[in-house]
Amino acid sequence: MNISLTGRHLELTDAIKAHMTTSIETLSKYNMDIISVSVVASAQTKKGKDHSVVEFVINLAHKNSIIIKQNDDDLYAAIDLAISRAQKAMRRMHDKDIDHSKIGLNEAKSETADVKEAGEALEDKIVPVELELYKPREVEDVLEAIKENGKLFEIFIDNEGKTRVLYKRNDGKFGLY
Repeated sequence: MNISLTGRHLELTDAIKAHMTTSIETLSKYNMDIISVSVVASAQTKKGKDHSVVEFVINLAHKNSIIIKQNDDDLYAAIDLAISRAQKAMRRMHDKDIDHSKIGLNEAKSETADVKEAGEALEDKIVPVELELYKPREVEDVLEAIKENGKLFEIFIDNEGKTRVLYKRNDGKFGLY
C-alpha cells in the first residue's frame, strides 16, 4: 500500500504524520486490497475562523475509490472522523462482498444435484414386484370367481406367464385384456 501525505497551507509535523500513518494502517484489517491512500491536510480560514480539512482518497483494487473529506477545528479530530468514515465505508464494502458471494457454475450444479436427490428421496418410489405367490390361472376359473364375488374385474397371471385383466363390461358381457 502506497501512502502519500500532503499538507496545504500547513506543515505536517512528525506527530501528525505518525498519527495519519497509524490511522491508515487500521484500514488494512478489511482485506480489501488497498493500492494507495492519498491524504491531503489543509488549513482554511472562513469568516475569520481557522479550521482544518482532511481529504482521504483510498484506491482499491477492482473497486471504486473511496473519497472522504472532513472538516473540523482540530486537525487530529478531523483525521479521526475521516478514518472512522473510511472504516465504515470499507466495512460496508467488505460485508457486501462476503454476503453477496458469487458461486461458481460447478457449485451451482452440485447444489441442484443435492436438491434433486433430496426431492427424489422424499417422493414415493414404485418398485415393480413379480407376483410369485399367485399361481397361473385359467380364464374360466377367473370368470367363475368374478361371477361368485360380484367383482368388476380381476387381475391374474395366465398359463403363458402374461398378466391379464378380466373385467365386466356395461352390457353385462366380460372383456379380457
